[in-house]
Amino acid sequence: MSVLSAQMKTPIRPEPSGADAVVWGWRERRRLRKRLAEQDRRSGQLAELRAIRAMLDEADAIVRSGWVQHAWFAYRDERDRVAVATAHDLPRVTGRPVVGACMVGAIVQAGGGVPAVWSQPVQRTLDLLWHTLRENNRPVQWCPAPSVRLARLRELTRWNDRPGRNRDDVLELLGAARAAAARLGADTTEVAR
Repeated sequence: MSVLSAQMKTPIRPEPSGADAVVWGWRERRRLRKRLAEQDRRSGQLAELRAIRAMLDEADAIVRSGWVQHAWFAYRDERDRVAVATAHDLPRVTGRPVVGACMVGAIVQAGGGVPAVWSQPVQRTLDLLWHTLRENNRPVQWCPAPSVRLARLRELTRWNDRPGRNRDDVLELLGAARAAAARLGADTTEVAR
């Protein structure tokens, strides 16, 4: 056979090389999709826990600047006087400078103010705060029924307003909730490894 008469066989498709060399069956593709979905879920949890910790840090600063009882917010009114707003008259606070807040009000303010009161980040932060106060040895219930969530919100407000309660008690609970968020983040990271 001479070099001139040799036929070269060239594949219609080039042979895969490197990372493309693996041919995935449906089982492998399904496993990969599940693994990637789990990684996405964990990444979402970590991002949410970081946001919760940041909100708790901001709430801590708000409580340090002015803590109130028997109202959610202390704010400056149109005459530059300090006024208070309870849960029943929150719209009065919108657009006004907040100079103090109760524990729940501080979280609402840290989460974006009155318009964000029912947002998921604010609600999840309140869920963790209640959990830290009442059920620290059990898993966090991140999405309780609306009636349960409202009852817990009332309980947090009553806890803040209890006679004899002081700003240091509130700051201690906010710090414990921050530590719980950090612990949950570490647990999520550890499970992913």
